[in-house]
Amino acid sequence: MAGRKYLAELRHAKIHIFGTLLAVFVINSVVSADPGVESRVLPVADTNWTLILEGEWMLMFYAPWCPACQQIKEEWEAFSQQGTALDVSVGKVDVTQQPGLSGRFLVTTLPTIFHAKDGTFRRYLSSRTVEDFQNYIVERKWEAVEPVPGWKSPSSFVMTGMAGLFKLSVWIRQIHSYLTETQGLPVWTSYLIFAVATLLTGLFLGLVLVLIADCLCPRPKHKSGKTEVSVKDDVSEEEAEATLTDEKRLSDTENENE
Repeated sequence: MAGRKYLAELRHAKIHIFGTLLAVFVINSVVSADPGVESRVLPVADTNWTLILEGEWMLMFYAPWCPACQQIKEEWEAFSQQGTALDVSVGKVDVTQQPGLSGRFLVTTLPTIFHAKDGTFRRYLSSRTVEDFQNYIVERKWEAVEPVPGWKSPSSFVMTGMAGLFKLSVWIRQIHSYLTETQGLPVWTSYLIFAVATLLTGLFLGLVLVLIADCLCPRPKHKSGKTEVSVKDDVSEEEAEATLTDEKRLSDTENENE
C-alpha cells in the first residue's frame, strides 16, 4: 500500500512539474509575441542623431532585408527593455531610410553596433546576446575598446562631408530611377543628362572659383605700353641731342686750333 501511494504521489508531482513548465513556456511566448508591449528602441534619424552625443547609447545600424539583423532583433528589443535600469539608451538606424547616417558613421557591414559615451564612439564587436550587451555596459567593457579617431567621429567635418556624399548618391539614384522607370527614357539618355549636368556644374564652379580668386588676390596694375614707348622715345631724343652738341663742340675746337 505504501509503495502504491508513493508511486501515485510521484506521478502527481511529475504532472504538476510538467504543467508548470508548460504554463511558463506559453506565458513567455505570449508575452514575447504580444504586440501591445511597447518597444523601447529609439529610432535615430538625420533630424535627431545629435541626441547620441550626450549620455550613454547603444546604436544598431540595420536593414529590413538583412537576415543577420532579423536574427538579433529580439535580442535588441529585450536589451532595450533593460535600458532604464542600466542607464543606457538603445537606438536603431534603418540605413535604407537614413543613408546620410550610414555615411556619417561609415557603415559598410550589417548589422553594425556602436557604443557612445558623451560623444565618444566605439565599435561594438562582441557577441550579440542580451547577456553580452548587459555585461558590456555593467562591467564597462567598452573602456578596453579603442575609440573612433577624431577625424572619423560622426560629428567631424570629414564625416559630415561623407554624409552629404551618401545623400547625393541616393538622390542621383532616385532621379535615374524616375527618368528610366517613371518617364520611360532609355538608360543611355539618363546617363547623357547626368554627363551634361556634370559638365555644366563643373564650368559654373570653375567660373565661381576664378571670380573668388580675382576678388581675394587682385592682379597688380601695370603702366600701359604706349607710355613706356613714349618714355623710351623721349630718352632717345635727348641722348641724340646731347651727342650732336658734343660733336659740334669738338668740331669748333678743332677749327680754332687750325
